[in-house]
Amino acid sequence: MTTVDDNPRNGLVDLVEASADDMTRETVRELAGFRMRYKFAMDEVSTKIAILREEFEHAHDHSPIEHVRTRLKSPDSLLAKARKIGCPLTLEALEQQIRDIAGIRVVCPFVSDVYWIMEMLGGQSDVDVVEVEDYIADPKANGYRSLHLIIKVPVYLSDRVVDVPVELQIRTIAMDFWASVEHSIYYKYDGTVPTTLRDELGAAARTAADLDATMARLRSEVHGISVR
Repeated sequence: MTTVDDNPRNGLVDLVEASADDMTRETVRELAGFRMRYKFAMDEVSTKIAILREEFEHAHDHSPIEHVRTRLKSPDSLLAKARKIGCPLTLEALEQQIRDIAGIRVVCPFVSDVYWIMEMLGGQSDVDVVEVEDYIADPKANGYRSLHLIIKVPVYLSDRVVDVPVELQIRTIAMDFWASVEHSIYYKYDGTVPTTLRDELGAAARTAADLDATMARLRSEVHGISVR
């Protein structure tokens, strides 16, 4: 797994409008402690996924997970997100309004694996599934497909237990490849993508979905595994 580093005091700690260099030492310490809780939660969920993966590989003929990536928002990214959504720059407000501070992306070979991971994690007693957005069953207008979850897991600190949200994105290899290319195109055009390219991206998304369906059907024919 690759990690990329991208108890609020009742919202009294101002995160300031200035750059990190202008933050006071106390503000920096508070923000670091705040982010640390999300790292612990991310590590906890990553461990759960690793256990499910190893157990599944032991009992079945394939791995349900191709790879896993984790991401913790950097202070700059966190402040940028807060400004974008109009969130007050306090730790209390960030905790309440931003739920993707810690993020995990799980890439699977088959669509059935995507839903299996959701069911297995959601069935654990210490995992609270807060929100499900199924962009596989109901793709976005641009063709984007993925399963998004917000889950909460308990983090055991030295003096208390806190429930911390983690965003999960679970998708197939084909969906992940499409999303990566789509992101790079929108970045190059600064969000203003020519209509012809948008149309081609939409067609490519449908092709990727057809590929997922075809590969699942072939696996079912060869191994007798049911297709979701």
